[in-house]
Amino acid sequence: MVPVPQTLSKLSWKAAAILFRNSPSYSAEELDQFRHCQRLAYQCAIDIGRELQEGWTELQTANLMDTYLRDCGVKTFFHRSFAWFGDRTRFQGFANYLHFLPSKQRLRSGDVIILDTAPVLNGFTADIGYTLSLEPHRELEQAQQKLLELRKQIPNLFQAGIKTREIWHRIDRDLKADGYDNIHSMYPFSVLGHRVRRISASSFPGLVRPFTWQSYWALFSHGLLPELLGPEHEGSAEGLWAIEPHLGGSGFGAKFEEILIVKNGNAQWLDDNVPHITGPTRSHASEETSSP
Repeated sequence: MVPVPQTLSKLSWKAAAILFRNSPSYSAEELDQFRHCQRLAYQCAIDIGRELQEGWTELQTANLMDTYLRDCGVKTFFHRSFAWFGDRTRFQGFANYLHFLPSKQRLRSGDVIILDTAPVLNGFTADIGYTLSLEPHRELEQAQQKLLELRKQIPNLFQAGIKTREIWHRIDRDLKADGYDNIHSMYPFSVLGHRVRRISASSFPGLVRPFTWQSYWALFSHGLLPELLGPEHEGSAEGLWAIEPHLGGSGFGAKFEEILIVKNGNAQWLDDNVPHITGPTRSHASEETSSP
């Protein structure tokens, strides 16, 4: 498991939650802009996913995603694109933060693939995760069904009036009850998700990677801890959240990531036009293409 800071006490979370209470409400027009950015990010993942071939490296794939998005008008990112292949989709052997970066590992037949990117377009950001495989993969299809169950469940959990940290623990128990590992517990701060806001200075390059200086400013200027939905989260659930349940099966991981709107105690996904709802995975597409 990737180590996370252990000195952050519950008092630190409570203090941050009190000091940084601002959870902005967005107009319908602004939500349309977030939706447009999210659809662009998913289209990037879908199009690059269609082009993937055995022998491509994670680094090559992630760089191609970044180029695609820049060609579509993106000037900076919340974070640059990630690509993980095979057992790296479940963070196998990850011991420090550098291991999350796209590597020179090559795509092999039978690999599960996760593409994850977070572009900023005209100040509006998205953060998406897309899981696929080059070939039919029965275990992945079963895992994706589990993720769809979670997608239906998550808005109800936010509407149930329970603490945000309890949402994290309920999903953790649910995954383990079905025999999956909780892979998002291995993310920095063990986040199930993070808050999404408008990004300032989005016309300037991000300079650092994978997370840009704009993303660090967005997180730290609002207290950091209230922005991260982890197992000790304190603070309001109101606002926009990039939610990313990530499960681990035998030799692979799978996830989705998309924006959830929480407003006045109600919760709904920003968009149902996402590939894990509306379209086949690459493995399904392969089956359809081979059919007479």
